[in-house]
Amino acid sequence: MRILVLSDTHGDFYSMKKALDAQPSAEAIIHCGDGAEQFDYIRQTCADKTVIGVRGNCDFSSKLPPVEVKEIGGKKIFITHGHLYNAKYTIMDLIYAAREQGADILLFGHTHMPMTDYYEGLHIMNPGSCCGYFASYGVIDITDKGDIVTNLVKLGR
Repeated sequence: MRILVLSDTHGDFYSMKKALDAQPSAEAIIHCGDGAEQFDYIRQTCADKTVIGVRGNCDFSSKLPPVEVKEIGGKKIFITHGHLYNAKYTIMDLIYAAREQGADILLFGHTHMPMTDYYEGLHIMNPGSCCGYFASYGVIDITDKGDIVTNLVKLGR
């Protein structure tokens, strides 16, 4: 199963659509906040896929939740934007929150800095900002054997 992970689109429909077009085999799309309008577009145009989103610090009027915990492909995923967990200063608060939920995967945004890591049984990904010149997104593959593979993709212009 392939999961497309987006965050911090900040109104950049062009980059978001480019990421969507590049990953047609993704069965799930997760948006980690700061792009409520783009999330609504994804939800409307990708009705055949699992679509999950959370509210970011710039999604002022959004009714999206600040945190989602979902099971996809047999793996528990903790999804948040990151601003409520001090993501710009440390990821340890995020790690603790994900562990409290028994998550296998932690997804967050907010910092606009793409990163992927593995820490004591927890796969961690920030897809970066899918906006502007340095736009990026993440891809997670969950294999039939239950392995988790994370990748970051730079869009370029």
